[in-house]
Amino acid sequence: MNKTLKFLMISDVLILTSFGLIDPILAIFFKENLIGGSIFIAGLAGMTFLLVKSAIQLPFSKWVDHSSYKKRLKWLIAGSFLIAIVPLIYIFAKHVRMIFIAQIIHGIGSGLAYPTWLGLWVTHLDKKQESFEWSMYSTITGLGAAFTAAVGAAIAEYIGFNYTFMFVGGISLIGCFVLFKVDTKVRRSRKINSSYHKRRKLIKNHTR
Repeated sequence: MNKTLKFLMISDVLILTSFGLIDPILAIFFKENLIGGSIFIAGLAGMTFLLVKSAIQLPFSKWVDHSSYKKRLKWLIAGSFLIAIVPLIYIFAKHVRMIFIAQIIHGIGSGLAYPTWLGLWVTHLDKKQESFEWSMYSTITGLGAAFTAAVGAAIAEYIGFNYTFMFVGGISLIGCFVLFKVDTKVRRSRKINSSYHKRRKLIKNHTR
C-alpha cells in the first residue's frame, strides 16, 4: 500500500472511528440533556444529516471530477474540518435547534468529503491490489467502530457527555491534519515523476 493511501486511510479511520464513540449515545444525549429533546427528535436529526449529505454529494461529485488534484484535496480537508467541529457544537448545545444546525454542518461536510475522498482513494489504488486495499480499509474501520462504540458509552456514563464530545472532536481534527501529509507526499512524488518523464523524453529525442 502506497503512502498516499495510508494517509487517506489513517485520516478516515480517525474520523469514522471517533464518531463511533458518540453514535450509540446521541439519542440518549438528545433526550436527557437538551430542551425539547426526545427519541423522535434524534431520528429527525439523523434524517436531516442524511438529506443534506445526499443533496450535496451527487452534484458536487460531478463537479469535483473535473477539478485539479490540489482543489480536490482542499475540498476534502474543508469537508473533514466541518465534520470535526460537529462534536464541539454538541458541547455548547442546550436546545434541539443547535443539534439541527450541527446535523446540517455534518451533512455539508460529509457531502464534500465523501465523494472527494473516494475519488482520491481509487486514483491511488495499487494495481492488482485493489481488493486487498479496499478490504484492509473496511476491516480497520469496522474494527475501530466496534471498539469505540463500547468505549464511547463508557466515557459518557462515567465521565460525562462533554468529555466524550471533546475527545471525538480532538481525534477528528487530528484526522484532518493528517490530510496535509497527503498533500506534501503527493506533491513531492508528482515532481519526481514529472522530472523523470521529462528526462526520459529528452533522452529519447536525443537518441533519434
